[in-house]
Amino acid sequence: MAATALAVPSVQPRAAEDIVPAIPSEEDAPIALLVDLTSGQTLFSREADRRFVPASITKTMTTFLAFEKLERGEINTQQVVTVSDDAFRKWRRKGSTMFLGRGDRLTVDQLIHGVTTVSANDGSYVLGEAADGSIEAWLAEMNATARRFGMKDSHFGSPNGYPDEGQTWVTANDLVTLARAMIRRHPSKFDHFVGHPEFEYNGITQPNHDPLIGKVKGADGIKTGFTYQAGYGFLGTAERDGRRLVMVVAGSDSGRARNKAAQAFMEWGFAAFDRMVLFGKDERIASAQVQDGSWPSVDLVAPRMIALSVPDNARPDVKLSIRYEGPVRAPIRKGEQIATLHVESASAPAADIPLVAAADIERAGPLQRVVNGVVGWFR
Repeated sequence: MAATALAVPSVQPRAAEDIVPAIPSEEDAPIALLVDLTSGQTLFSREADRRFVPASITKTMTTFLAFEKLERGEINTQQVVTVSDDAFRKWRRKGSTMFLGRGDRLTVDQLIHGVTTVSANDGSYVLGEAADGSIEAWLAEMNATARRFGMKDSHFGSPNGYPDEGQTWVTANDLVTLARAMIRRHPSKFDHFVGHPEFEYNGITQPNHDPLIGKVKGADGIKTGFTYQAGYGFLGTAERDGRRLVMVVAGSDSGRARNKAAQAFMEWGFAAFDRMVLFGKDERIASAQVQDGSWPSVDLVAPRMIALSVPDNARPDVKLSIRYEGPVRAPIRKGEQIATLHVESASAPAADIPLVAAADIERAGPLQRVVNGVVGWFR
């Protein structure tokens, strides 16, 4: 494992916030997690690996899987779907609903908006049934997707989170993993489908019950949840000045307690930390040795601006290093993750940030390998 020391930039000033921030009490939010998605730092964690029933937060995975299928061309937003007799019989006005009628014809775009904005149980079922042919196939793909993205402590037994005899569970850490994948892999779809204040279908307009939208600056989703078994929970995010935070609160006894905790928690995340810009997008940070390549090394760059959250008014002693298993073997593709920028500080949460190759490096031919070997003697 190679490590390279780096210089530390200065701290940028933070604009003052008007809202008084606070970490939620254990009573208001037994499970609480706040992560700076920009830096990868965990700003606060309580019971983040404790399994809990997510209720309608489950629909985040249904939404993400729909985004993946849209990206692969397996479904499209203007595809027309018919509400089946089975879906109507099982989910007619059961819990949160978009009031789908038997035989209704609507688009995939409308279904996804119904899921993300009004938490439609019926919409979730109809979407899964139409996209994969059966709910059983949709659930299998939901769980395969969870495994593929490292959600090792999550399982989905329904497409909508309705009580299912304990077949659905998640952790706060896994939900943040899911939110990260959704936002980074599908930013345009996230902007289009998530965070709308209301949704209208069949002449019925319903509000989004997200506790942050319209109340916390920069808030744009993601999903609330409630059942009597699960209590009240929320997976949410907000972005300000290029800094995006993702939070989970769960296990609250009331919607009021959850909403209060979520609003104060998100404001605390922005108010309690300054922003230290480390590197700009595509800025060269270091290089890594390449074995059997057409070039002996490859530049490492940040795929996006890298900024660190540091405690308010602190000037931390930050140590930066590059870590990678080296030398790296060719071929290498531009944008491929090669290394990790590791950030340590006594006064700030640690961070591990991916670094990618700045250019393609092809496998060396026989003559180039000889040249590389000779050059290696003089390094």
